[in-house]
Amino acid sequence: MGRTGHRSTLITLGGAAARPTTRKAFDTFAKMALDHGVNHVDVAPTYGSGMAERILGPWVKEYRNTLFLACKTQKRTKQAAAEELRASLKNLQTDVIDLYQLHGLDTLEELRTALGEDGAIQAFLEAQEQDLIRYIGITSHNPVTIRAALERFDFATVLLPVNYVLHAHPQPDNDYEPILSLAQQRNLGIIAMKTAAKGPWPTDARPYLTWYQPFTTQRDVDNALRFTLSQYVTTAASSSDVRIATMMLDAAERYTPMDATEQEALLTSAAAYTPLFPRATP
Repeated sequence: MGRTGHRSTLITLGGAAARPTTRKAFDTFAKMALDHGVNHVDVAPTYGSGMAERILGPWVKEYRNTLFLACKTQKRTKQAAAEELRASLKNLQTDVIDLYQLHGLDTLEELRTALGEDGAIQAFLEAQEQDLIRYIGITSHNPVTIRAALERFDFATVLLPVNYVLHAHPQPDNDYEPILSLAQQRNLGIIAMKTAAKGPWPTDARPYLTWYQPFTTQRDVDNALRFTLSQYVTTAASSSDVRIATMMLDAAERYTPMDATEQEALLTSAAAYTPLFPRATP
């Protein structure tokens, strides 16, 4: 995974699926994933109604020696980020977080605050000096903001949507290709999210625990994951719905790279879909 030197598994265990209401199903999935060798975990304090870190804590403690642990914060000031980091360390039952990320940094205004004189990045740098974190990354849905961030700070990793539906409908606010090219030049680690996203929900009926409409058949999930992992990507975060996440794990175990002809056919099939980003204004 870029300059981190870590060889992440194709699937990252996504902590967004760790909810109190579905804990039994999540614990079953987590054990299966970790016993199958998944070695990268990603979580945030806001996931699972604020409970995801506590739910993941025992798993992190049990498998810590084999895990690359990634966490993140949406706090933008130094003091708030430092406080949240220490809470995350306690909740995750660990002394160090391998990758700490500025989370959901989608606007240039937030970017200026977070990278400013009293911004969250100052807490990150102090934590790095104290060996509380190892690497610093950024997560965002907006490639324009990511590009601006990479011009201002030497992040080690980027977590962003890499998805064939987005690829089929490129716009400045969803075109991830320039970021992947830059990452390759700078040896940055790329973690993909929204791999299984088909598009926005068409109605208020939402039978899956995702804020987007996911692909829901094994064949469709296979195709989505194969496309994503055939780009300049190290690993893909599993879905916030355990059912989709389980299909992603299954797809990863059978993964083979998707050749150019297959990719082109898949992109053609996405012409009728509505991309998840940019998000429509109500």
